[in-house]
Amino acid sequence: MRRPPHRPAFRAGCTRRAAMAFGLSAAALTATPWAASRALAQQSPLEITIAGGEFRPIPFAVGGIFGADADTQIVADEVRDIVESDLTNSGLFANRRAASPQQLGGFDARPNFEAWRGAGVEALALGDVRGETDGRLRVRFRLYDTASGDQVEGFQFLIDPAARRRAGHKVADAIYTALTGESGYFDSRIVFVDETGGKGDRVKRLALMDQDGANLRTLTSGKDLVLTPRFSPVEQTILYISYASGEPQVYLYNLDTGQREVLGRFPGMTFAPRFSPDGRQVVMSLAQDGNTDIYLVDLATRQMRRLTRGPAIDTAPSFSPDGAQIAFESDRGGGQQIYVMSASGGEATAQRISYGSGRYSTPVWSPRGDLIAFTRIASGQFQVGVMGVDGSGERLLDATFHSEGPAWAPNGRVLTFFRETPGQSGSPSIWSVDVTGLNLRRLPTPNAASDPAWSPLLP
Repeated sequence: MRRPPHRPAFRAGCTRRAAMAFGLSAAALTATPWAASRALAQQSPLEITIAGGEFRPIPFAVGGIFGADADTQIVADEVRDIVESDLTNSGLFANRRAASPQQLGGFDARPNFEAWRGAGVEALALGDVRGETDGRLRVRFRLYDTASGDQVEGFQFLIDPAARRRAGHKVADAIYTALTGESGYFDSRIVFVDETGGKGDRVKRLALMDQDGANLRTLTSGKDLVLTPRFSPVEQTILYISYASGEPQVYLYNLDTGQREVLGRFPGMTFAPRFSPDGRQVVMSLAQDGNTDIYLVDLATRQMRRLTRGPAIDTAPSFSPDGAQIAFESDRGGGQQIYVMSASGGEATAQRISYGSGRYSTPVWSPRGDLIAFTRIASGQFQVGVMGVDGSGERLLDATFHSEGPAWAPNGRVLTFFRETPGQSGSPSIWSVDVTGLNLRRLPTPNAASDPAWSPLLP
């Protein structure tokens, strides 16, 4: 099997786990361990070959998910559809269902690997769904390497029937991890601004959906203008800007309780908030007395500490995942550029990292810590791109009339952002793209949509 061209070539045998168990919310899913049939050390490693920058998606098939009866078969079919959709939409896998041979004998039968190889399938998954006496459902999966005939993963879930979509995403995440060596991102959500109405009179509501567009719900009424929602990295809480008081203020919204509160009654206008990696602090911009600087707010005490001082406009701060540094945009050098400073602040620690043509904004540090995403305005376009944390290796991922606002998936491989079409009838929509620039695709939303932000993997 080939692996995606993001990391250097490596031997897959050193990254696989012989068994996997997941812990979900107690009310929805309970995980139990299930050992794979062969220990990791016994598996023959798979080699990755990337030549000339070309990439071939890994051909996979879900050979079958077998229900114990008609009711569980309905669940099994839905889980299968979700797994296939997640993996295919990642751009790293090619679904071979149409060409797949029939899997006879059910979940416990040994697959006919020769037939699967003949159909071009390299990774084969099988599953089944059975009812438990307490009303929950047991979902089991096995993943095989058809070249060797080895089982490379085995896992199972006990689920509430209402949580079967999450079970599908969890299974897809496990397959993704086994075949790429990277963590998945399918069991996650995206918060964004849902927009309706004409371009000059838009109603903007906070909205939340699964990363595949399912389970959409609105969080605010649209009475007040809302902007730039951001997820906490450790709990189901978001930050966002609201004009409910007439001036932009930072609000906290607890998704579990629906409780909303103002972060603090600070002098001046507050905007561009983001959580620290531990979720205990918020970094943001505050404009007062004609000056805009970056401040840090402790969520427990609501005490504020100033991190930058000077006549420049300093805004859009974003923590590195280790919490040691902050990327931000500033015009202190005469033009809008990206800088990196110590998280403790101080003008002397700030170093400019962007040196391309045009203006740079909205820096967002990757969860992996290796890249910073940005928006650039140059050559009459809005562009979304990434660069190394020292500014090296800059590359553009999208360039249109208006593309901006990148946000990272929890595994740091995929970015989401929004595009807006020109003209009075133009409207924004949410897109995603692989960090390599491949697999650019529009995400489904019922209305115009902007300002997306990805959640961490769900607990």
